Amino acid sequence: MTRYLYLTRHGEATPDESGLTDAGRRQAALLGERLRGVPLAAVHHGPLPRAAETARLIGEHLPGVPLRVSEAAGDYVPYLPAREELPPEYADHFLGFLARFPGAEPKLAREALDLFTGPVGQTVNGTRHELVVTHNFLIGWLVRAAQDAPEWRWLGLNHANAALTAIRYAPGRPPSLLFFNDMGHLPVELRWTGFPPELRG
Repeated sequence: MTRYLYLTRHGEATPDESGLTDAGRRQAALLGERLRGVPLAAVHHGPLPRAAETARLIGEHLPGVPLRVSEAAGDYVPYLPAREELPPEYADHFLGFLARFPGAEPKLAREALDLFTGPVGQTVNGTRHELVVTHNFLIGWLVRAAQDAPEWRWLGLNHANAALTAIRYAPGRPPSLLFFNDMGHLPVELRWTGFPPELRG
């Protein structure tokens, strides 16, 4: 049956990443209000405090929807490309960026694809709606996979805090990216957080 996968990056985090700022909590609450009418079967979230708190605040607006912690929804590098995979004009930039992080977690990246993507088994109404509260890298990885782009192409995709992305997985069809980085539920002052300053709208 058809799966609708909703992806969001956690709300704006405190500098030490131990939780959310006041703005981040407002972002999460507003996203919960937006999702109130979606028949979500579950909210999956990464184990880190900023994702867990975001999921909890969203869940306050979704009575009866279970919250499920998942290591696969965590914050990690999903794929580390070799230099020869990258366009020469970008290679130094991307490899320098990736050097700031621990090595890739390909097992978790594969688990995320297995858990969160593709059509699902029989459901009551023929569809399943799920939300994953995660981090920028995993959203890039899942969007890349939906677009059947090269594995390195998770790089360069940026997602604002508490923005919303949706992907449709239907039997016999390629995945459809319905929308990406939608901030329509956020007032102007809460948009674009999480983006580098030079990329903010």
